[in-house]
Amino acid sequence: MLNSDLKTQLKTYLANITKQVTLSLALDDSAKSQELKQLADDIASLSTLIKIENSTDAAARKPSMTVISETGTKLAFAGIPLGHEFTSLVLALLHSGGHPIKVSEEEIEQIKSLEGEFHFDTYISLSCQNCPDVVQALNIMAAINPQITSTMIDGGLFESEVKDRNIMAVPSVYLNGESFGQGRMSLTDILKKVDKNAGAKQAEKLNEKEAFDVLIVGGGPAGASAAVYAARKGIKTGIVADRFGGQVLETVGIENFISVKKTEGPKLVASLEEHVKDYDVDIMTGAKGVKLSKDELVNIELDNGATLKSKSVIVATGARWRKMNVPGEAEYSGSGVAYCPHCDGPLFKGKKVAVIGGGNSGIEAAIDLAGIVEHVTVLEFDSKLRADEVLQRKAKSMGNITILTQAQTTKVLGDGNKVTGLAYTDRATGDSHELELAGIFVQIGLVPNAEWLDGDIDLTNRGEIIVNERGETSMDGVFAAGDVTTSPYKQIVIAMGNGANASLAAFDYLIRQVDEKGEESVEKVA
Repeated sequence: MLNSDLKTQLKTYLANITKQVTLSLALDDSAKSQELKQLADDIASLSTLIKIENSTDAAARKPSMTVISETGTKLAFAGIPLGHEFTSLVLALLHSGGHPIKVSEEEIEQIKSLEGEFHFDTYISLSCQNCPDVVQALNIMAAINPQITSTMIDGGLFESEVKDRNIMAVPSVYLNGESFGQGRMSLTDILKKVDKNAGAKQAEKLNEKEAFDVLIVGGGPAGASAAVYAARKGIKTGIVADRFGGQVLETVGIENFISVKKTEGPKLVASLEEHVKDYDVDIMTGAKGVKLSKDELVNIELDNGATLKSKSVIVATGARWRKMNVPGEAEYSGSGVAYCPHCDGPLFKGKKVAVIGGGNSGIEAAIDLAGIVEHVTVLEFDSKLRADEVLQRKAKSMGNITILTQAQTTKVLGDGNKVTGLAYTDRATGDSHELELAGIFVQIGLVPNAEWLDGDIDLTNRGEIIVNERGETSMDGVFAAGDVTTSPYKQIVIAMGNGANASLAAFDYLIRQVDEKGEESVEKVA
């Protein structure tokens, strides 16, 4: 099941286990059960502290494997946890076997103090790069508190459950049988939902912080770069973000990041975060800026009610997927309307889908989906595709991709529970048409996350922050970097350069501030 190289790596990790771990297997006569049994045997052969038993739970999904610790915590995997979820399995073994969990003591105490029983089911696809973060966060909670259980469920293997629960997007999380949430969620996000006092506690803690020299709003590549450059100057640096990594977390293949031939978004984000943590940077996640103002300092009001203060601010809030803004899109979001073909594509196996957008992202999505679904229809508003020629040739060579140009989507159609199709207008003739579909993947570009600054900082008519060559905005002491700005090319490497540029400009601004005697003072920065 596991090749020799993977076994060697896994054996090194499992050497960190100090306590007995039991793998409880629920199997049937299927081929997948045999695969899971082989995986369990391979794991058990690498550590004397891991044993295998047959599950006595008649209600257990088959095939499934539950990782049980000496204290009785249970972390279950229904399906074969390989692909993106193999890391989730390795961490489950380590955490159940006594290896320290890398979360703050405050979060550990918060998890321990949760009252009641929490049974989480997380439906995933093995190609989903967002799913492991959610699975791992819930597994951490289950490894700390025996009243919490976590089960990863491969939606591609347990199709009847997916159909019964009308799951059309992953990750989809259920708590005690009721829908809890969809999409990427951090441990902070989950604790906010299950611990009603979490937001107030976080706000109280943030309000107590002293003013920063440089505060970066946003944790993507631009924000990470800005933080490293600021911290290296020895000044008080902070990052506040909804999540670390931003849009890059949802990027699958990255092949144009100079010096790294090929990587994936989550891997790059992990490296960025590790680099930032090498410096004295106060990383505050789980909060978003909602208002910016200035008196003697720059004030950032957050969505949890807290306010952070800083001598200078760098806005690096990035961008998000653009929506079609047509009737039915919001209603069926997560029920057939999707924005991540890599995550949700496997849920539409053998069905007809559409991709909205003929740029690189749209055509790449169509090519990927064509290997899974019955048929893909690409709808492009313009009279021609905007994707690279090599991608166009590939798409046109595939027998189950149809490309429609001058097609304006006008409505998402559904039966009240899920998408059944879409309506579009042929812009050349004015005729209206309908397509029968199970899914719609929207790939029409990005929207800058700058609405919260409207009226305080100058924006373009497209909502981008206007910056000069130094990253300066219209407000003194406030800088901006990355995809949220007028920087013309939205690329990871360019965002990083923007972040470094804005950070150096912010430092230059700080050292030139005049003290009460009318003299420039570097000392007041530190």
